[in-house]
Amino acid sequence: MKVVVEADGGSRGNPGPAGYGAVVRDASTGRVLAERSAGIGVATNNVAEYQGLLAGLRAAAELGASAVSVRMDSKLVVEQMSGRWQVKHPSMQPLAREARALAGAFDQVSYEWIPRERNKDADRLANEAMDEQAGVVRARRDAGESGARESGAVGSGAVGSGAGARRGGQSGGGAARGAGGPGDVARREAVEPGVGSAVRVAPSSWSGALGEPTRLYLLRHGQTELSVARRYSGRGNPPLTEVGRRQAEAAAARLAKLDGVAAVVSSPLDRAWRTALAVAGAVGGEATAHEGLVETDFGAWEGLTFAEAAARDPEVHRRWLGDPSVPTPGGESFDEVHRRVRAALDELLARHAGGNVVVVSHVTPIKTLLRLGLDVGPSLLFRLHLDLASLSVAEFYPDGHASVRLVNDTSHLG
Repeated sequence: MKVVVEADGGSRGNPGPAGYGAVVRDASTGRVLAERSAGIGVATNNVAEYQGLLAGLRAAAELGASAVSVRMDSKLVVEQMSGRWQVKHPSMQPLAREARALAGAFDQVSYEWIPRERNKDADRLANEAMDEQAGVVRARRDAGESGARESGAVGSGAVGSGAGARRGGQSGGGAARGAGGPGDVARREAVEPGVGSAVRVAPSSWSGALGEPTRLYLLRHGQTELSVARRYSGRGNPPLTEVGRRQAEAAAARLAKLDGVAAVVSSPLDRAWRTALAVAGAVGGEATAHEGLVETDFGAWEGLTFAEAAARDPEVHRRWLGDPSVPTPGGESFDEVHRRVRAALDELLARHAGGNVVVVSHVTPIKTLLRLGLDVGPSLLFRLHLDLASLSVAEFYPDGHASVRLVNDTSHLG
């Protein structure tokens, strides 16, 4: 028998009160064969997602399935279970091992990422489980309202009442948040466990953002000959100059003072990669390359100055400066860059949730990440200046909030 497992998990606080949901369907008809859900106390989004997968695989085994197609909106779990991403976090490793052991009992298992809107049933079960463990469903029943299905919830704790989970940079139904003030710090306050008990998660800053942010240290590469001449430098591969190498070393020395770097991720282009290697050496880690972080493809304008490109293609150049959907001749538009950088950001947030990540890249990708952090339009691309080897810092929270903390700092260059 072939089945489809849809699994999900969420945490209201990350870590915070958490739960999972799983649905098993007949692969041919789509008929629901089993549902599983439970609250798991206080945990992270990723732990809850894995618990949803485990519950779905167990249910499929109980039904006697021989082939399983797993569908989840957690890219982290899908990529790790597919073998494309390593399982580095200690809390994830035993869960991944258990999931692989369960999967080994089937003749065939596949994993597919799906958008959240296609995983609504599992998401609903996860939220009902969190409500159940918080006493929300009991309160509704006591008031004579129809409650959600029994979910086998364990533990105690809640945020708000009946709110959707905040997970993976996406917001569900409106998890509770305090008004927050400039002096607020992240904290959790537990009251007596039992029916109606609560864990109140205060905002981590005046913005009201919840959970532990992933902090990105955005470093532009060092100097090249094309940057000295102020020429368009996109997919070309000019090396760092001697000055550029010194800039990379100075930036690396500054970043080495950070309290823990989870990863150094770089554009594969040589000027960024050499800068990233200097940083990785200083922080005691390894650099990895990501194609999504490469500079804009300037096409026929590669190597030209601003004036030369404007003279060569005056109408296209004028439109390009005002319309992000207009591509360079034979190259990319800023909208195309935005889409691939957005995808790269999603991967970084999934893989390194709550960690410090150094991202070594170029002007346009870094501006795009800052634009995403500020939630502003494309005019930022033309109004923000970034110096060579400059450092910017942006934080992205699991509830979808973001905070830009630093822009174009070159103090380490002396």
